Amino acid sequence: MPKRILQGVITSDVMDKTVTVRVERRFQHPVYKKFITRSKKYAVHDEENAYKVGDVVRIEETRPISKRKRWRVIDAVTRAPAPSAPRAADPVSAEAPGARKRVRRGKADAAAVASQKTETP
Repeated sequence: MPKRILQGVITSDVMDKTVTVRVERRFQHPVYKKFITRSKKYAVHDEENAYKVGDVVRIEETRPISKRKRWRVIDAVTRAPAPSAPRAADPVSAEAPGARKRVRRGKADAAAVASQKTETP
């Protein structure tokens, strides 16, 4: 019997020698004839810890490796881009010393502010 091969995206690589892969499938609803997308997550064996989150990989059915692992990574279809260096704080968004802050007021405060506006010429 040939081994099944699926393709999916790695969603987690926190565990040692294991990655979680989300595999999506599309099928047509039998009554409404609308195409539906369903996904399933598999625990997949990654011996060298070579794959990272965001990689698109092909996985192959294999013997049971642990309680939940019955799949292993064959190869990467596409690699996720390497994370870039953290950006410096945006000078526009940083609060300047004289910047106005937004203040939330209750009904009593709003009435007092409205009365001050009407009194000034």
